[in-house]
Formats: sequence, C-alpha cells, structure tokens
Amino acid sequence: MPDLATSVQYVKGIGPRLADILAAKGIHTLDDLLHYLPFRYEDRLNPRTIPELRAGEMATVIAEVRTSGLFRTRRMPLFQMTAGQGRARLKCIWFHAAYLRDKFQPGQIVALYGKVEADSRSGELQIVQPQFEIIGDADVENETDSPSAEQKIAASLEIGRIVPIYESAGNGRLTSRWFRRVIHKALESLAADLPDPIPAVVRRRLGLIPPREALCKVHWPDPGENLQNLQSSRTPAHVRLIFEELFFIELGLELKRREQKAQVGIAFRLNDEVRSAIKKILPFHPTAAQRQALKEIASDMEKPFPMRRLLQGDVGSGKTIVAFEAAIIAIENGYQVALMAPTEILAQQHYFSARRILETAGYRVVLLTGSLDDDRKREIRRHIAQGNAQLVIGTHALIEQKVEFARLGLVIVDEQHRFGVLQRFKLMKKTSDPPSGAHLKAAAGPAGPNAPDTPEPHVLVMTATPIPRTLALTLYGDLDVSVINEMPPGRTPIVTRRISDERSDEVWAFVRKQVAAGHQAYVVYPVIEENDESELKAAIKMYRELSNRIFPDLKIGLLHGRLDPGLKEQVMKMFQKGDLNILVSTTVIEVGVDVANATVMVIEHAERFGLAQLHQLRGRIGRGAAKSFCVLMTGGKVSEDGERRLDAMVRTVDGFQIAELDLELRGPGEFFGTRQAGLPSFQVASLIRDRQLLELAKREAAAVLAGPNEDVSQDEISRALRHMRTRWQKTYGLVEVA
Repeated sequence: MPDLATSVQYVKGIGPRLADILAAKGIHTLDDLLHYLPFRYEDRLNPRTIPELRAGEMATVIAEVRTSGLFRTRRMPLFQMTAGQGRARLKCIWFHAAYLRDKFQPGQIVALYGKVEADSRSGELQIVQPQFEIIGDADVENETDSPSAEQKIAASLEIGRIVPIYESAGNGRLTSRWFRRVIHKALESLAADLPDPIPAVVRRRLGLIPPREALCKVHWPDPGENLQNLQSSRTPAHVRLIFEELFFIELGLELKRREQKAQVGIAFRLNDEVRSAIKKILPFHPTAAQRQALKEIASDMEKPFPMRRLLQGDVGSGKTIVAFEAAIIAIENGYQVALMAPTEILAQQHYFSARRILETAGYRVVLLTGSLDDDRKREIRRHIAQGNAQLVIGTHALIEQKVEFARLGLVIVDEQHRFGVLQRFKLMKKTSDPPSGAHLKAAAGPAGPNAPDTPEPHVLVMTATPIPRTLALTLYGDLDVSVINEMPPGRTPIVTRRISDERSDEVWAFVRKQVAAGHQAYVVYPVIEENDESELKAAIKMYRELSNRIFPDLKIGLLHGRLDPGLKEQVMKMFQKGDLNILVSTTVIEVGVDVANATVMVIEHAERFGLAQLHQLRGRIGRGAAKSFCVLMTGGKVSEDGERRLDAMVRTVDGFQIAELDLELRGPGEFFGTRQAGLPSFQVASLIRDRQLLELAKREAAAVLAGPNEDVSQDEISRALRHMRTRWQKTYGLVEVA
C-alpha cells in the first residue's frame, strides 16, 4: 500500500513518462497528487436539459455532438458546434478557435458549462465560449452488452454527481478526466487511518475533519454539498486542507523567530553619547512614526540576541534616515554596518545621502558595486577587512566570498523582495571578532568578547513597497515589523491625472509652465528590462525628440541602466543641483532618487507598468513643499486590468491601498516574483482568499509552541515539528529551520 511520500511514478496508471509531465506541475509524490485540487466543480448530479435552459443563467448540459465546423468571418474565425438531446438543440460558439477543428466528432457525449444566451438574430439559445469536456462516445455509452466494471466506474465519475474539474497538464495530454480517474484510484489505495499531524486541541477548537476524509471530499464532494461553498473553497474539506498548509508554514516561521531570540547577539549600549551622535545627523525634525520606529529598532539593538526587523513605509516616508540612525548606534559601539541595495543606482543614491549626512559628522562611508574596476574593489575590500570603513554600501557585491568584515554589527537590506531569500542570510554570516580597544567595553554585554559563540549582527530589512498583511505574515513572518505611516512635514499630496498621448501637446505645455516656475520634471519611458535593445532605443529616441524639437531651449538629461556608472552619477548630480530642467529616464529612478524641486512626472505608456511600479515612480515627486503632478499618458487600447491600475493611481496616493489592489490583480506569486521573494508556492491556500485562516493559523501556531502544557503534549509538538520540517523544505523550498 503506497504512503503519501511514494513517488508519483509508482501510483497506478502513471509510470515514468507521465511522472515527468506531472513534475512540471510540481507533482512529485502521491501527497502532491492528492493536493492537486479541482479549480472548480460542475453539478452533473442534476444536469439541465436543453428545454429547461433560460437565458442569463450558468448551466451544465450533457448532450451529444451533432455537427461542428470552422467559419471564417471578416473579423475572426469562429468555431461552432451543435449539441443535442433528442430533438432539442443547443448551439455553442468559440472565438479564434481553429484549434478545435478536429476536436469534436458526431456521436460524442460532451459536458458543457457556461452562460446561456439568446442569439440576437434567431432567438435560439446558445453558449458562447463554454468550458467543455468530452466524456464518452455514443456507441460506447449505448452498448447493449453489459459494461465492464471499469466502464461503470468511469461513467460514475463523469455523470450523476458533483464532478471535480482539474487544470490539464502536458499541453492537454493529461486531461481533467484523466486526473479524475487517477486520483480516484489513488484515494482508494490510501490507508484508512492517516496520521493527523495537527495537535488534537487545535483540531477540536476549530472543528477540523480528519485528513483522509478531507482529501476524499475535496475531490469527490457529497451529493448534498453546497456548490457555492465548493467554488469558493469553503467546505469543511477545503478549510481543513487550507488551514493545515498555513498552520505548518506559520509554525515554521514562529519557530524561526524563537530560535533567533536564542542566538548570541550584540547588546549595544545606547547612552547619552550615542543619542547625541544621532541628533547631530538629523536634517529635520522627525515625525512621530519615525521616532517610534527608531525606538523599536534601538530597543532591539540593546538586547543580547540579534534583531530581525522589517521597516516598512510608503515612498518618501523617511525610512533611510531611520536606517542611518540605527547605523550610528552600531558605529558608535565600535562595529561596522553593511547596507545592501538591489541596484547600482539605488546603492549610489544611498551612498550620496550617507556622505551628505554622515561624512560631515566624521563617519567613513564606502561604496562597493560590481561595476567598479578591480583595483578600486581590492582597495575598498581592504578597508572593509581592516575595519576602516564604518558604513559599507553596495549591491550583491557585498556577499561575494572575497568581502570580509572586521566586525559587522548591523546589516541593512533595502528592497529585500528584490533579493533571493538566502542573500540576506549570506550577508548576516559575514561576522568576525568583536571589536577591541576603546569601544570594546561599550559593545560587550551578555554577547561580549567572552561569549562562547561569535555574535550575529542585527538585521534591519527595509521596503518602500507596502506589503499587504497576508504577505508580510508569510514572506516576512520571521521578522518583527515597524511601520512609518506618515509623511515628513511640508509634503503636499500629489495630483495624478490620466491622459491619452493624443493630447501630448497639452502635457508638454504644462511641463514647460512648471519649468518656467522654477521647478524640474521627470519623463519616464517604459524600458522594463534594461537589456531590451529595441525599447532602450525608443527611450533614447524620446530623449532626442524632447531635446531637439519640443524643448530645444531647456537642459535635458538622459538616465538608464546601461549608462556608465560615472556618467549616471554625473547626470544625477546635475539634476539634483538643478543644472537640468528635465530628466528623461527609464525605471532606474523607481527607488531611491530624491530631488525636492522635481514637481512633475510624465509617465509615457503608463498602461505598460505594474501598479506598484507606477506608485514607486510617482514617489520620486512630491518631496518638497510645492504642489506636484503625476501625468499618466496612455497609448492605444488599455486592458481591463490596465484600467483598474490607472484608476487606482488617480484615486489614491495611499501605498497600502494600492498594494492590496496590486495583490488582488497579480496574485502573490507575481506581486514580488515568487522565486526572488522566497514566497512559498502554496498547494491549496490562497493569500488573497484565505486571509482569515492565515491569521488563525498564526495564532494557533504560537499557542502550540508555547507548550507543552495541559492542552498540548510534548509528543504532539514534536510530531507537528517533524511534519513541518518535511513540508518546509520539500514542499515549499524555504530555508531550513534548524
């Protein structure tokens, strides 16, 4: 009898060839196969007859194929199939569907699902773009001989019940019908009493059904099951499987948090001397939110275990100055600080800001990026290794093997979601001996020089991309969270308008008016990937058009990711100093650029940008007291999702509202990019749909790890942790929990 860990190739009806196809869907074991859930259900228990159909309703119809054919119109090819029940007929139409030419044969039995409509000319009922499944041939279904047991089972899985519909695999080779038969056999072979890894107290409290019952009923619902609950994944079977998945993810994250608290850290001292040093660097009076964030960070850094904190705030909220204040605490205690950014231009911006704010106070700041020449990199690495560099700012170059810190006390990771999940851990591990000399006493504490283990640095993760709470609970569930939810004083709300590029003359006239008033402007062109030669040429062409024809009397600069780093720095300095009126740029200015005098941003082909990216770009303006304007220029037809993105931008400047909508539009995997973010690829849960269950799973996981006690035994905790470790590593591909 196979168990859940059995390789899927050994499941009856599969074998090595089909196992390779299933692997592309992430199905490697019997457990994976049984967690490949239907994406919808059809009520074939009481399918509608054609005479019963009414226009406007969604319906399932099982009928016989009569005729089919491809018809070419002036606008598009149409495929039409007529299905019948006795004398009753139903027309089905698919647009752009030449691929269906050889799909249907007269006499086949098909299940059709879709919205019933009345033909505007004939009045006949029809279904446009129905979902369909061929469930048998008429000559097989109507055989006079007694059907075999296999045929009876096959028929019973297709008609006379609520039927699960699965996504096909292998370019349609493994159909929904194939999945039904294989999963049905697999469930029959499953042990009658599967062990339940969820502690009994949690099962009782939430009324969770047993795992085998959940697997059976999620694939083969009882006849009386509510169809709406099935489609929305809210049956007891769905809830059991979704909660189980979220519970073990949250159990792993909670365990990580607790184990981090047990690690050896650096207990920094926060005395009057350190506080005075922090006050010296502040360029303005901090907001209440900034003060609260620094208070939480400083409190963590005083403790003898490593800080793991996420600093989250909307664009322009002042996260960077809070990070610099945290850096002062570490430096004044005799330690080094590493700040890692995802792009060279953002690293350079941090470097310019740090030099302006920190170097004048006597701190030594260096920049290490991949584009520096080898001699310069060697020199900087030597300063880092000797401890001469106090704040080291860089890109991925910081985690190269050659880079060694003398005494790393604080790691700051900006825009963490752009890095692979293991990269901040690599930087955290670049620790060395505790400091010596004058600062040793200040740094020493429970994790001081006589500690048995090398202390780990504190870690501060920053993001200007507001993260919906459900994502934060999974992606950053091992971190404490600080939020800066107010803007520095003097900022005025940004006015956002959408306009067609047919009215571009009006836009350029407005830009000229703003420049005449002494302000500056950005014009952003959608080169999404800097290695896209054709799009980069288009951006350069736009720059020439603006320079030579539209604004020949103004000073215009060009910035893109393929420019030489020295030239990039020169262009940015000129714009910051006001030597340029307009900066034509690609998305390299998305994060980190801060020019208070820039009050206008024109985003060309705005419909081609993602919602979060549009919001990030808009955040480059509105940084001074003058009123700022963002103009979203669109060209051509805009998709439905594009319309929603643009409407959201016009409607609100609240990054957290925008993030929630962006999550709904793109889904969690695309919100950051699953691989880059380290976000688990869920089998059954959805972070958008299952927010309440996620919150519940987090609470229950924390309660279980608070044991053993009268509610949960040590054996139950150990069993849950064993199961969690298996799922954590094998199913979700997340970093190992020790």
